[in-house]
Amino acid sequence: MSFLISDALAEGGAAAQGGGFESLIPLVLLFVVFYFLLIRPQQKKTKEHKKLVESIQKGAEVVTYGGLAGKIRGLDDNFIDLEVADNITVKVERQNVARELPKGTLKGTAE
Repeated sequence: MSFLISDALAEGGAAAQGGGFESLIPLVLLFVVFYFLLIRPQQKKTKEHKKLVESIQKGAEVVTYGGLAGKIRGLDDNFIDLEVADNITVKVERQNVARELPKGTLKGTAE
């Protein structure tokens, strides 16, 4: 029956085990994978969004995270006045701007 049980284990000897450093290698590799697949892209996206929010100007056409699309009529440090239709202005927090649209995308808003 020696083909079912390893001779080393049958004799009571312990199998060779790795030291402390070798057991940390998979953990370090897992962290590196998480960093490059999750953490780094999220930091890049956050940095780009912050740059967008700081660079928006009056007259720009934007879309918010809530789906509102309009032209910026006024802005201050925390809020923007977004014109979504003729004579309809909505006050939106500046951080809610998702992206800037190319000029002329929204033809229904007043110039």
